[in-house]
Amino acid sequence: MPRCRPQNPSDVGPAFRAALDGFDPDRPALILGHFDADGLAATAILARALDRAGRPAEIRITGKGENPWSLAMGRELQARQPGGLIATDLGIREGDILPGVPTVLVDHHVPSGTPGGAVVISGNGWVPEPTSALLAFWCAEGLGQAEGLSWLAALGLIGDMATGDFPELAEAQARYGKTALREAVALVNAPRRTAAADAGPALELLLKCDGPKELVKGDHPETALLREARAEVAAELDRARRTAPKVRGDIALIRFASPCQVHPLVAQAWRGRLKNKIVLAANTGYRPGWVHFAARTATGTDLIRFLADHRPPGAGTEYGSGHVQATGGALRPADWNDFAARIGFPEEQVPDA
Repeated sequence: MPRCRPQNPSDVGPAFRAALDGFDPDRPALILGHFDADGLAATAILARALDRAGRPAEIRITGKGENPWSLAMGRELQARQPGGLIATDLGIREGDILPGVPTVLVDHHVPSGTPGGAVVISGNGWVPEPTSALLAFWCAEGLGQAEGLSWLAALGLIGDMATGDFPELAEAQARYGKTALREAVALVNAPRRTAAADAGPALELLLKCDGPKELVKGDHPETALLREARAEVAAELDRARRTAPKVRGDIALIRFASPCQVHPLVAQAWRGRLKNKIVLAANTGYRPGWVHFAARTATGTDLIRFLADHRPPGAGTEYGSGHVQATGGALRPADWNDFAARIGFPEEQVPDA
């Protein structure tokens, strides 16, 4: 069973310190993080805090279509022989990511299983709900190493559409400026949405910059790479948004093909125009052999439950995790065809790979 799930912010730091006590001090820990703004910010906070505490860690950011609970990822991580594993913003799923290695999950998504014996530091269900980056900031506070890192927590909060009265966000906005923080979020989020999906330059900036203005100013070469990525994504988003939705009952489906991860942005854009619908944006070009889709709604419908109610038999862990108002997944063609028929779009078939 998962151990030590904090019930409030003041519990996070002690829980994290206690979990680190179970790591092997003779081998570096490994931080495994998601490649969006929240995951990258959480990773940077944890890495910087551990380094300050004299416990430098290695970092592995997940890439396009990678599943932390897959056998392939398990083999790669096992070869690294980490002294402990910290996984952040990657969900809470069934089983151990790395059996036999002490593990901490820092996350805020809806759990979809019991993650073996991992220590779970989750903000899911809290009101207001902290993102992974804010949870990581509280972990850093528990180590006494959070000074100057509130801007990273703010990036995660802004980037993941979180709302709520968090003093850390207010402090960061007053100190660094709302405009600079939002511009930094846009740049940091851009690379993972490109066809290459290389978030490395974004992480490098988060690890070495002292604030969002330094990140966006352009003195570092990585900033130029982020601006190029942003332009690539903007062009693809403009093209995809021109696809007209098909509407059946309370569901609107927008299907297109793009090598960029613009389906969440398309779904979010149409959510504001189709306020009484569940909006599904399906991308058949993001990854060969898969249909990736994003679900958004302004109706208040629990999208996790909606997807569970229409789950095709072959769906795996890539399906239906996230947030009740912002989720999605990936399906093989045969499973997508089943799903499309279940939600009332039987003609939206794709060829089997």
